[in-house]
Amino acid sequence: MSRVAKAPVTLPKGTSVTLNDRQVEVKGKQGSLSLRLHDLVELKEEDGQIILFPVTESKEAWMHTGTMRSLINNFVQGVTEGFVKTLKLIGVGYRAQVAGNTLTLNVGYSHPIEFILPEGVSAETPSQTEIILKSSDKQKLGQAAANIRSYRPPEPYKGKGIRYSDEHVIRKEAKKK
Repeated sequence: MSRVAKAPVTLPKGTSVTLNDRQVEVKGKQGSLSLRLHDLVELKEEDGQIILFPVTESKEAWMHTGTMRSLINNFVQGVTEGFVKTLKLIGVGYRAQVAGNTLTLNVGYSHPIEFILPEGVSAETPSQTEIILKSSDKQKLGQAAANIRSYRPPEPYKGKGIRYSDEHVIRKEAKKK
C-alpha cells in the first residue's frame, strides 16, 4: 500500500485547485497546470488541503493514487515557487548563449547546436559555461535539461561535457603503458 498517497497535499495561499470532469487544474502566481485524474483515484478538497484516495481497495488503485498525489504536489509546488535546473558546460571552448527561446550551444562540434526551448521553460546564461533553466512544470523542465545534456554528456576520462550542477561524474584512470 502506498504511503505517499496517504499524505495530503497542502495548498499555500494564492493557490487554487479545480476539478472539472476528472480534469484537475492548479492555478497560482507562476501560472496554471492541468492533468487528467486517473479513473481509480478520487480527489476532495477540504481545509486548504487536497486529499486523494483510491476508488477500490486494490494494490493498483493505491499505486495510481500515490502517483497522482506526487504529480499534484509537484503542480502545487511549481505554480507557487517554480523549479530550477542548472547545467554546467565543462570543456575548452564550450559555451552557451540564449536569444529569445533559442539556446545556442558550442560544445566541440564543427557547427553550433540550436536548441529551441519548449513552451513554459525559460533559460538564462549568467556566464558562458552555465545554463539556468526555469519552469513551473517539473516534467518539462527535466526533459528539456536531459535533451540539452544529451548533446554532449560528460565523459569519464577528462570529465568534459554538459552536466547538471549537482552531478558527480566518476572519473576513470587513463590507460597505462
